[in-house]
Amino acid sequence: MQEYTVVGIMSGTSLDGLDIALCHFKVNNDEWKFKILKAKTYDYDEDWKTRLQNADKLNGFELIKLHKEFGKFIGTSVNRFLTGVIQRTDLIGSHGHTVFHLPEQQINFQLGDGAMIAAITGINTVSDFRTLDIALNGQGAPLVPIGDYFLFRKYDFCINLGGFANISFIDENNKQIAYDICPTNIVLNELAQTKGLEYDKNGELGKKGSINNTLLSELNSLSFYKQKAPKSLGKEWIDDIVKPLLNKYQIPVEDKMRTFYEHAAQQIANSINHNVQETKENKETSVLFTGGGTHNEFLMELIKDKSKASVIIPAKEIIDYKEALIFAFLAVLRLRRQINCLSSVTGSKADNSGGIVHRVH
Repeated sequence: MQEYTVVGIMSGTSLDGLDIALCHFKVNNDEWKFKILKAKTYDYDEDWKTRLQNADKLNGFELIKLHKEFGKFIGTSVNRFLTGVIQRTDLIGSHGHTVFHLPEQQINFQLGDGAMIAAITGINTVSDFRTLDIALNGQGAPLVPIGDYFLFRKYDFCINLGGFANISFIDENNKQIAYDICPTNIVLNELAQTKGLEYDKNGELGKKGSINNTLLSELNSLSFYKQKAPKSLGKEWIDDIVKPLLNKYQIPVEDKMRTFYEHAAQQIANSINHNVQETKENKETSVLFTGGGTHNEFLMELIKDKSKASVIIPAKEIIDYKEALIFAFLAVLRLRRQINCLSSVTGSKADNSGGIVHRVH
């Protein structure tokens, strides 16, 4: 049996903050067990939010400078987080913050220099998990499914509701399949912010609106939803496709939100229902929901009403830190030179072990 104590770090497109989780893993004959020992979210102040939001507009020099500065911010945050922790930390796995995600052009960039994180913390760090898969003609996303396979296999489906909703499951050929379903918090948060709110707590704002059926129909008709997996979404798609569509409608923000809630719930439920397979025992299909959107009671009610599966909402630490946990796990797999990215998920030429290892000892 081997054991690892690892820090996992996630910064999502919805800009909720920097999620840091200290995780313990045990492996015995390829059977993995995990425990989250400590977890915390470091909220971004307005300055960091603005800088991260506008990183894609910087020139080359300024982007590299921000890459280093965000690496320093992550490293410093990890040092604060580990104050008083007595366990020796073996490794850090950092997702970084996505600035560009254009896999069809083989372009991606995760902000947050792993070398800087390793230098500041004195802990070996794995970062930049997506680039190898994209070089192999893959989507470089989603990356979480390998963690779903080894750590959350008892659930038929895993869905994360972050900036985007994504799903992962094992198909009838025993292959791990995953893809982005649709945008969620990345759109809903921005709409809420036009009304002076950070986000739409429990859907209170969206609930007040009415569904605009014409807008709903246009959203549901977007070509992405007709594509087959593997497929993934990025901020670019929101800026180029979704925002212009929403801006076309001169209706109250509450109506846009209510319509977008309906759209997201329909797309998420469709993904579940389309993939539900009757088992021989005819057991109920289970779906594990995690990510910030899981706290939104209104969104969850809509999904429950439309889906043909049993919705499982886990403990708060799993809802909030599952992605950070899995990036810690991906780092362990990379260190062990094991596959941490599946071609069945991303469409790349081959399964691969992605991530740059920065060794300081």
